[in-house]
Amino acid sequence: MKFSDRTARANKHTARPEARFEKAPARPVVKSLDEGALQDILAEQPQGLYLILDCIQDPHNLGAILRTADGAGVAAVIAPKDKAACITETVLRVSVGAAEKVPFVQVTNLARTIKSMKEAGIWFVGTSDHGDRSLYDMDLKGGIALVMGAEGDGMRRLTEENCDFLIRIPMYGSVPCLNVSVATGVCLYEAVRQRQSHA
Repeated sequence: MKFSDRTARANKHTARPEARFEKAPARPVVKSLDEGALQDILAEQPQGLYLILDCIQDPHNLGAILRTADGAGVAAVIAPKDKAACITETVLRVSVGAAEKVPFVQVTNLARTIKSMKEAGIWFVGTSDHGDRSLYDMDLKGGIALVMGAEGDGMRRLTEENCDFLIRIPMYGSVPCLNVSVATGVCLYEAVRQRQSHA
């Protein structure tokens, strides 16, 4: 059966975003940590580099992000329990095992967790089209949490409002943004560069 270009485009771009990742029910194969474990990590690494994923749903993106997070020495990756990918076989495979190494914390209320982390001295830097400064103008040393939004939609409103700073990645070509796993890598390794030069 042959589909027209218009039909193919409609199928790709008008389906619910989460439907693209619902081909089969994904069962977690590695148990995520709870919010109590996050408090322990914060106490041990008050100047650590943290990563917040606001409703990342594609397991391939999550796997790639966890692989990069491990390479960048991220203290913990935090994600909501709802509307977000968990660690499945696909995530494990794509992460090349990093999903078993990086502390992955799933929380019930992301906004509440952000406020709790702020009380522990962590500053929140969100990536957004509304960013008023470039990634390369941002100081990413000390206790920092980078916040990455969902595929396509970006951060939810409340998450964005809870960020201390909003940044953007400079784009010089024709596409408006990067894939979330690539954008995460760019941001994490800018933080690594700054933190190494500061050490």
